[in-house]
Amino acid sequence: MSREMATPPSVDDQLDLVFHALSDRTRRALIARLAEGSSIVTELAAPFEMSLPAVSKHLKVLEAARLVGRAVDGRIHHCSLTAEPLHQAELWLDCYRSFWEDTLGALARYVERDKKRRKS
Repeated sequence: MSREMATPPSVDDQLDLVFHALSDRTRRALIARLAEGSSIVTELAAPFEMSLPAVSKHLKVLEAARLVGRAVDGRIHHCSLTAEPLHQAELWLDCYRSFWEDTLGALARYVERDKKRRKS
């Protein structure tokens, strides 16, 4: 029986997975916790008012986005953050930075002009 290698997702597919994973506040909280260091699943689940299987489902979404790595030692699952996909998302967002900065700059100029008009 031959085993085919899974093709890696395209950049767009990977970004879809990352942004989907980041769209949930529980998953963002899990990422924030893992940014402090590796942890076991039960420790990660402790602050949440949800079942361990529910937290595991969130972790599976993060794993699918390649944001979390998991190592299994018997019944203990050690999770760690993999930041590279976040960097790829940052690069994509950075393409729009000038738009945000220009828009915010225009807003700031408008507010300043409006303040001066009101003082006059």
